[in-house]
Amino acid sequence: MQKHAKTVERTLEPALLEPGETVCETINGKGQGGIVLACEHASHHIPSYFNGLGLSEQARHSHAAWDPGARKLAVVLSEAFDAPLVCSKVSRLVYDCNRPENAPSAMPSRSEIFDIPGNIDIPQGEKQARITQIYRPFAQMLSDVLRAKEQPVLVSIHSFTPVFNGKKRDVEIGILHGSDSMLADEMLKAVPPDAGFVVRRNEPYGPDDGVAHTIETQGQNKGLLNVMIEVRNDLLGSDKDIMRAAGVLEKMLSQAMTQLGTPTRGAHS
Repeated sequence: MQKHAKTVERTLEPALLEPGETVCETINGKGQGGIVLACEHASHHIPSYFNGLGLSEQARHSHAAWDPGARKLAVVLSEAFDAPLVCSKVSRLVYDCNRPENAPSAMPSRSEIFDIPGNIDIPQGEKQARITQIYRPFAQMLSDVLRAKEQPVLVSIHSFTPVFNGKKRDVEIGILHGSDSMLADEMLKAVPPDAGFVVRRNEPYGPDDGVAHTIETQGQNKGLLNVMIEVRNDLLGSDKDIMRAAGVLEKMLSQAMTQLGTPTRGAHS
């Protein structure tokens, strides 16, 4: 009887959030542009339920917990294209909203140099709670924003660290795609000659690394043009840096969408 009680306790879903605490947000929800932006790793916030996942202060604010600069970059692009932007408000170490529900990396026990004690031997009930209370609300919000428009273009914004597992990365902007490369192809053709950035396809990550979940499920599978943009986070350290990167990406996206006959701005709602 006692053993059964423990099993039930492990499978029941706990309440992970404080009253009124939200896990995602839409910025410029009434934007009339032809793009919808997503930022899955916009925050390093860890709800109090998790007691910081047992991490040090350094780890909680490191790139392992979020994508530094990505949200600010996404906001600038949202303004430039009058585009709705959907952001996660919870650290990807609690649940990585760019991973499917069955992926081990959705709730990783280690991220590069950091062990994540709070993600070791997670009770089944808590795993399910993270899915239903954190991932699914984000996925649903993004789906709703996309559904409210006619054939929008999905653009997912991320940043990456200059050094990973001791290896320096020389790529500065990555244009990522899954099996649908239409938008990515045109963006790569549209890199300005004076961009001043090293821009490459599917670097520092590609679909084989499991990073294309959002653009595939929310974009490609719905017949929408889609792309994932990665910017090295040392190039997003100041407002001036962010504006510089945003200016280049705005030119690339605008030219690519024009080539594909898709309006960047206008009445798409």
